[in-house]
Amino acid sequence: MGIVSVRFNSEEERILEELTNYYQEDKSKLLKKLMVEMYEDLIDKNEIAKFESKEKSKKVKFHSANEILAQLNNVVKNKRVGLQDKKN
Repeated sequence: MGIVSVRFNSEEERILEELTNYYQEDKSKLLKKLMVEMYEDLIDKNEIAKFESKEKSKKVKFHSANEILAQLNNVVKNKRVGLQDKKN
């Protein structure tokens, strides 16, 4: 496990103290959570960029809720048929 030492100026230390008090977390745990949230944001931004690129090249297709529900119903029906076949 790696250990990282971080230096804060007085304003940063005040903010960190305020956050640790508000969220009732120790500093280490709070910083880890913040890091994970920022990483998740980065992943989200990359996915959005991929989608926007596909959208510009007209490779995106949208489905209505009714289309999605019909597809799900077909999947459920097919699974039921498969289960009935296994019973016979």
